[in-house]
Amino acid sequence: MFELVKAGGWLMLPIILCSIIATAIVIERFWTLRAAKVAPGNLLAQVWKWIKGNELDGRRLAQLRTHSPLGEILAAGLGSAKYGREIMKESIDEAAGKVIHELEKYLNTLGTIAAVAPLLGLLGTVIGMIDVFTVIMLQGSGNAAVLAGGISKALITTATGLTVAIPAVIFHRFFTRRVDELVVVMEQEATRLVEVVQGERQVNYSES
Repeated sequence: MFELVKAGGWLMLPIILCSIIATAIVIERFWTLRAAKVAPGNLLAQVWKWIKGNELDGRRLAQLRTHSPLGEILAAGLGSAKYGREIMKESIDEAAGKVIHELEKYLNTLGTIAAVAPLLGLLGTVIGMIDVFTVIMLQGSGNAAVLAGGISKALITTATGLTVAIPAVIFHRFFTRRVDELVVVMEQEATRLVEVVQGERQVNYSES
């Protein structure tokens, strides 16, 4: 492996750095974007029980706010429920904007790595080919082994860049889709909260 890195030249270093960062982001996002952590299925039913039992106080709201991203959104809506439907919805939208920003954290970096890694590989190949043609100019093209070795060395960075970029693209799309799905779930739960608090919908404790 070290010989391969050495053969690829100094541009292998930023490509390897990109791979390390991308791997760290993928692991972190897998852990953070779990549905059970972001939008627990039974949370709204629990909130409704608190409301019906007259247990929804400042302590409960603080607990809800730190429980999960969905809890943060619901707590924002409940905190302004007494001001009416529109103010409640505005508070939910404001909290949702912050939550969505957190859910999308690092995804731009992952997308940037997916775009930059193959370009770094291509740059390494171009530099390597320049070296090959310099050898041809100085020594001629009679030594096929030297030329083949030089071309092989030039292509190492492109292969490495693509090896980093392809998984990065796949995971970037995967996590973007997961965020979209979680946002839809949280929007549905927030809408249900507005409806039940404002008396527009009856909720059974068994709803999730």
